[in-house]
Amino acid sequence: MSKGPNILLVEDDESLGFLLKDTLEGCGWSVNLYPNGEKGLSAFHSHAFDLCILDIMLPHKDGFDLATEIRKYNQQVPIIFLTAKSQTEDRIRGFEVGADDYVCKPFSIEEFKYRIGAILKRSHGTTSLTDRVSILKAGQSTLDIHNLSLNANGVVTRLTYKECKMLQIFFRHCGKVIGREVFLKTVWEDDGFFVARSMDVFVSRLRKYLRSDDALRIENVRGVGYILKP
Repeated sequence: MSKGPNILLVEDDESLGFLLKDTLEGCGWSVNLYPNGEKGLSAFHSHAFDLCILDIMLPHKDGFDLATEIRKYNQQVPIIFLTAKSQTEDRIRGFEVGADDYVCKPFSIEEFKYRIGAILKRSHGTTSLTDRVSILKAGQSTLDIHNLSLNANGVVTRLTYKECKMLQIFFRHCGKVIGREVFLKTVWEDDGFFVARSMDVFVSRLRKYLRSDDALRIENVRGVGYILKP
């Protein structure tokens, strides 16, 4: 087995599962394949993973429930949903439970490899000099970038990678209007309609995380973007 990043793949389609496992291991990644949600969750508790790829329509425990369980124990590991479900509501639900990406079947294997590589690079790659500043402060809140955690006036929340990235931008530009395209290009590297919708879900979640800090609030700037107002 490869010694590269360790990937949890939960896919009940045997042919697709082995195809993906073989392809991804050919990229130098280690892939652990499981056919249902219960076995996937058991494996997650037994091993350390750098990325989780979860089908939605799984036996015993579906992908949404599996991701929810994973997020109870680990807010950092990236999650990709792999599914035939293409409705916007399903995609939004996927991001609400903490997914980092959502890939609909059928899909290009080559594109899928690049998506995985990009997520692994962002979550485990080298950081810029700016990102090496580990602690950011705004109002009565402290953002710990390296540990992906927010302390909002004493209330500590573990963050996903994208949540932390968005808060970094807000904290570094506190009091200034930030265009939506900044988040789309920096956090998602995309500006599609659906990605813009998913970003609204993330902003709503960040508002909840900051709710205990009366000194801060995220406001919409109509037609432009957002501002973190001190």
